[in-house]
Amino acid sequence: MRLKLVPSETSWDFFRLSTVTLGASSIAVVLSVVLFFMMGLNFGIDFRGGTTIRTDAETPVDVGAYRAALSDMELGDVTIVGVTDPTFDEDQHVASISIQAQDGDEAISPETIALVQAALAEVDPTITFPSVESVGPTVSGELVQAAVIAVCLAIGAVLIYIWLRFEWQFSLGAVAALVHDVILTIGIFSALQIRFDLAIIAALLTIVGYSLNDTVVVFDRVRENLRKYKKRELREVLNLSINETLSRTVMTSVTTLIALISLFVLGGDVIRGFVFAMIWGVIVGTYSSVFVASAALLKLGVKRDWSKPDGGAGTQFANIDA
Repeated sequence: MRLKLVPSETSWDFFRLSTVTLGASSIAVVLSVVLFFMMGLNFGIDFRGGTTIRTDAETPVDVGAYRAALSDMELGDVTIVGVTDPTFDEDQHVASISIQAQDGDEAISPETIALVQAALAEVDPTITFPSVESVGPTVSGELVQAAVIAVCLAIGAVLIYIWLRFEWQFSLGAVAALVHDVILTIGIFSALQIRFDLAIIAALLTIVGYSLNDTVVVFDRVRENLRKYKKRELREVLNLSINETLSRTVMTSVTTLIALISLFVLGGDVIRGFVFAMIWGVIVGTYSSVFVASAALLKLGVKRDWSKPDGGAGTQFANIDA
């Protein structure tokens, strides 16, 4: 007997409560924006600046012991990761310790660095410190700007791609879902004050890709059914398309969440923020592909007869498999 997360055939009306779902999404977006401006984000070392200490030891890196040795020093955000490289010797064990800049300072003081090195030396007498590097607020500000540009360019590329593959109404629906997902992710990070660093930017771009993939699957089925059922109302065609792809959507999301939750529980503190962003993104991305992108398409309307070309629709690449 095969496991089925949803019945083989469903006929659910996903637009029966469209006013409620769109209203809830709008409120959540506005609330996320308000939280962002009121509370801000808990920027990590990548954006606030700080100091990175590279260690080298003859014994394996014990991240837990390193963290415990520094826990009483009140250094703020501290990230400790082991570094692996095939060029390392067998007895060479390297770690990277990043410490955020204190308020008003561009980097931690030499005295604090000396205390950190002394504390780590007590954990492992063989430890050495090949390099100490600092990142100031100017570089961090450039990273923030680059991160914002990266997300905006990704969404802009999606806008153009969906426009060329389908029509402008599909494009606006997909982008509405992506903006919804990104803003809600930023909002939850602002509300919970989870550390926001470059890994979270990578998560945001991954969320954009995941949500887009889910939305395109639904939209592709919508386009097929628009050609097949030319006399059905658009709402009926959208409901039919979502129901036909629902099993795939749920199965993909659930299997992805299983892997992500395992990583969240067992992966350790270093990747926990990234994994949390991905878990949240999969949930809101699945929701938005059904209740935001499709609802926006229903509001905007769409060409019904796909057998006739429309020179102004921007669909010259619609019949090319990609």
